Amino acid sequence: MGISEIQGYASFFMTIFFVIMLYGYIMYLYRSEKKGERDFEKYSNIALDDEIDSRPVENKTAAQKRKEENK
Repeated sequence: MGISEIQGYASFFMTIFFVIMLYGYIMYLYRSEKKGERDFEKYSNIALDDEIDSRPVENKTAAQKRKEENK
């Protein structure tokens, strides 16, 4: 078993690993949007509406910000 064969197996398994991770992330995004935790369409509008006086995507209170920082 030479180095090129090991590299071939490694690249195959890494590809499979990254595909599984990608599908897991897609499922996470789909489920969180379906549950109503986040609305990702608001985040997609950031690229279109990027003026200095634009409204924030999420309005968070100081308590919510501290809670997220302590996680």
